[in-house]
Amino acid sequence: MSRGASPVEVGAPAPDFTLRNQHGEDVSLSALRGRNVVIVFYPFAFSGICTGELCEIRDNLAVFNDADAEVLAISCDPMFSLRAWSDQDGYTFSLLSDFWPHGAVAKSYGIFEEGPGAAARGTYVIDREGVVRWKIENGLGDARDLSAYREALASLD
Repeated sequence: MSRGASPVEVGAPAPDFTLRNQHGEDVSLSALRGRNVVIVFYPFAFSGICTGELCEIRDNLAVFNDADAEVLAISCDPMFSLRAWSDQDGYTFSLLSDFWPHGAVAKSYGIFEEGPGAAARGTYVIDREGVVRWKIENGLGDARDLSAYREALASLD
């Protein structure tokens, strides 16, 4: 399992990025300063585990809204695939395309898997000042548990 760059550590500034969402709009992490942000890397749109995880976020979006947290879901899929998936499953949060340069943002977080050319399942809770306050990094086939997000968000100001 090769993940490239060193992993992002809790207490460190989150690497900044600008990516396009499913509607072709640029979204920058630095532009969200003043809000909490939850970055959710996932391997592939339309896959079973990824769909389950993002539908769980969709169905529990109030948990994130209550913590004044913006959800940014990131994969290496092209923007148009993300748009089709978002339309199909009703995702109202940003699905960001890390398609080109392929996986550059996932690599900057140390969560890119070279073999399949996709992000592993990394989740990062970023505070209002842009500092990583919590993370969990799972392999491609290991789903995350929403209760862990709840605990991390509850610990923020």
